[in-house]
Amino acid sequence: MPARRTATQRQPTRPAAPRRRITAAPIALPPIVREIFARTRTPEFEQYVRELLVGLCRLDTTPSPDVKRMQAAEDGCFRMLERELGGLGFPSARLERRPINPAIQTHPNYSLLHFTKTPQRPQGLSPEEAYANRANLLYVVPGVGSGSGGQSVAVNAHLDVVAPYFPPRVKAGIVFGRGACDDKGPAVSLVAALKVLAEAMPNAGLKWNRNVVAMLVVEEETGGNGSLSLAIDRNLKQLYDSILVCECTDLKFYPANRGAVWYRADLKAPEGVSAFEMFAFINGEMETEGAAIRAESRHPLFPQRPVQTCHGIIGPFGEHPSRICGEVSFTIRFDKPPVAQTEPLLGDCLAAGLDGYIGLYGDKAKVTDPATGKPMVARHYDFRREGDGFRVDVHGATGHMGAIRDRDGAITKMAHLVRSLVASKAKLEAAAGSPVHFELGDPRRTNGKSQIANRKSQIPSLILEGGQGFVPTHGINEVMDRLRRAAQRGAENYLRRIGRPERGEEVVTVAYEKLHNVAFDGDPDSPSVRNAIAASKACGLWKNEPVLGWTVSCDARLFATEYPGMQVLTFGPGQLAFAHSDQEQIELEEIRAAAEFLAVFLLKQTGTLT
Repeated sequence: MPARRTATQRQPTRPAAPRRRITAAPIALPPIVREIFARTRTPEFEQYVRELLVGLCRLDTTPSPDVKRMQAAEDGCFRMLERELGGLGFPSARLERRPINPAIQTHPNYSLLHFTKTPQRPQGLSPEEAYANRANLLYVVPGVGSGSGGQSVAVNAHLDVVAPYFPPRVKAGIVFGRGACDDKGPAVSLVAALKVLAEAMPNAGLKWNRNVVAMLVVEEETGGNGSLSLAIDRNLKQLYDSILVCECTDLKFYPANRGAVWYRADLKAPEGVSAFEMFAFINGEMETEGAAIRAESRHPLFPQRPVQTCHGIIGPFGEHPSRICGEVSFTIRFDKPPVAQTEPLLGDCLAAGLDGYIGLYGDKAKVTDPATGKPMVARHYDFRREGDGFRVDVHGATGHMGAIRDRDGAITKMAHLVRSLVASKAKLEAAAGSPVHFELGDPRRTNGKSQIANRKSQIPSLILEGGQGFVPTHGINEVMDRLRRAAQRGAENYLRRIGRPERGEEVVTVAYEKLHNVAFDGDPDSPSVRNAIAASKACGLWKNEPVLGWTVSCDARLFATEYPGMQVLTFGPGQLAFAHSDQEQIELEEIRAAAEFLAVFLLKQTGTLT
């Protein structure tokens, strides 16, 4: 067997970035704010948030077709939070598990329950079955209305996480684990803020001027059905006039969110046509269309143009449409054993495809991953002989689709490699003296010979899933239509290349049955924004930057679209680069800073502190 070939750029490792210290600006502060800081900047407070976060992260709240398992994990989180919130001592405060309302199934923003599908249950569960005995947790603190001004405010955070789950650990003031930053860390910052206020307000002689409603919700990651159930609840809406949604925003606040839609493309190749080869051209056209949408996306709240195209799943590879796929593989098979000169020619084709990818997306083997201090990808692919063919393992860097420009998408990288191989297919076959076939690999590490040699025909079908981000310059229906046409155009490009007459719509079906989040833009000078600026200044977070929209989509858009004109903000601790990644983590220092901000913001927003 020849030595393993790799495409790699090794770099010296660097130490991880030092922990941030966030301190209040040297400005005159009201006594209540000084007392908040005195309570949060102690070892005891850090221990409190650490233990609560680790406890929540020990519970696996990933989506599951076994909704009883989901309900049990949610119940475990709720019990933990009820223990903390129930002991705060705010007068007349109440805890409530409000059931998920199955009537959400008729709402335009409802997300279908694909995670409940199994081979034995291909249609999945109905909303009534999926949400039986499941709820969101509410904590309502009524305001006494003794002062003037202010708004009743809700604060929302979600408790579900993406797959794959991995348990928590703590090292040097950092909590690692699934959900640590998205979104259990932000949820802990909310609970911690209320805890500190419950202790500090009586000493300052303060009572809430307006209501505060804490929402701890389920199913944000699968599309937002938990928050949707609360958003359409008109009785609950009487208790709040504005809302802040806690997410991993790196301690910045945003009055707008970009939108996102998840696609599913079903490829049905005609007889004699490779669905896998066709995928590579579909991917290319969808990437090109995404780039065009981004170029058109001029909006004052989104000057950074956060219009991402993410391909999260191909066949058995990948876990989530909006989680960047970090590992894929494909095989190169010949009808008879290839001659020796075939291997270097294949290597040249792969190298050319990688050059094209790097030219567009950068060389992440030369970029240090802040989570590890090592190159983001140690090597781009492994290329080796297996049996009578070859296997190519393509490596990327996982993460949230919102961070895709900082990470590395293995599916798109693979598409570049495959297109390069297809372009040289005639030359490869001439050199080998045999037809060549490119096929999606198997994520299971089986014997190479049995994996390659026993596959006698092309795969006739393939499923792709991913997401497309967009800003308020584009409506969601336009984005969906353009992606659909791009996928079909890519299929036709491939079919014409191989001399086939079929049309794209005959072989590719694109559906949008999962997450479909509209973009929204709020007022960057609203009272909520001004209160957030004041809180940010008091807590030492304000950097005198323009107020912009968040580059990610979240449950905030459900409230913004259900109640046009309502002031909606997004804020929280944690860095987006770590969300959904294999190195998900959050600094306890960030949770402390977020708790301080939320405490001051709630006082300002409700008019309790003027």
